[in-house]
Amino acid sequence: MDKNSKIFVAGHKGLVGSAIVKKLESEGFKNIIKYSHSELDLVDTLAVKNFFEIEKPDYVFLAAAKVGGIIANNVYRAEFIYENLMIQNNVIHQSYVNGVKKLLFLGSTCIYPKHAPQPLKEEYLLTDTLEYTNEPYAIAKIAGIKMCESYNLQYGTNFISVMPTNLYGLNDNFDLEKSHVLPALIRKIHLGKALEQNDWNTIKNNLDRLPIKGLTGKSSENEILNVLELFGIKRDNEKVIVEIWGSGKPLREFLWSEDMAEACVFLMQNVNFNDCVTNFNDGKIINTHINIGTGKEISISDLAILIKNTIDFKGEFLFDSSKPDGTMRKLTDTTKINLLGWKYKTEIEQGIAKLYDFYKG
Repeated sequence: MDKNSKIFVAGHKGLVGSAIVKKLESEGFKNIIKYSHSELDLVDTLAVKNFFEIEKPDYVFLAAAKVGGIIANNVYRAEFIYENLMIQNNVIHQSYVNGVKKLLFLGSTCIYPKHAPQPLKEEYLLTDTLEYTNEPYAIAKIAGIKMCESYNLQYGTNFISVMPTNLYGLNDNFDLEKSHVLPALIRKIHLGKALEQNDWNTIKNNLDRLPIKGLTGKSSENEILNVLELFGIKRDNEKVIVEIWGSGKPLREFLWSEDMAEACVFLMQNVNFNDCVTNFNDGKIINTHINIGTGKEISISDLAILIKNTIDFKGEFLFDSSKPDGTMRKLTDTTKINLLGWKYKTEIEQGIAKLYDFYKG
């Protein structure tokens, strides 16, 4: 890429997309194409076709996707597989048709089998069954990897796929019905601290910024207490308790979104499809995707304690083991990306402090 290349960042308002735009702008790239969902619905095949024919981008970062935590993935299964497949199919195909020089497709480490050995190596893809709760999303992302790989092999395109671990960072989603575990815990513990201090201004301001089940800060205190309890934030005598889905035992890896953006820009500038190819004796070319992560993990219970200490919440946690844990471990093997010349910078303690400062505004 040169500084005047036309670069389309699909999903530029999202967690990763906004970080990619920030990184590109900081490096002096001046011709970044940004369309909001209202301006360009990537699920709409004709709209995407028209966009590519008019804009003719040189490079594409495909960071747009329908994403969510374990609740959203399990409840909105049809939407997760349909919308993600449509977005990928439209953008990848039109990138080929319109001669895009290079495309970077973002997936997720949920593509790997539920019982895959740890840490997760790229070669474990399609070796066993997936975790049921996020199977539709995982299948869509696997299709995206194979679409990029297949177009490269048949048409000679230069489309690469990256599989980030769990991401968190600025512009994260704090909707308690749809967010991932880390931002959800930050919001729940933040509200728990306000509740234990009887700080109704903080609680009401929080609900005005992002209503819960339609309730805002203008709702009555009883209504607010009821909706908080629905999401596991409640008073129990003198203590405030925050309930957390699952046993707290699953181990998770977290990557700061700005580190992820740095990795994406690094790969777009320095790594091509041929650098990602794994050749096997039977002549097959597979596992061309690249894991991006830290190679470090933390239990959900320890994560909750870390956030609790950062926020200075004095209450207690109750882990609801009747709710699903999801995959017990999901640690990425980062050997491939490290050998290509990239490594993360932000430790989880530093990232949580930065994210909480952002959340408080």
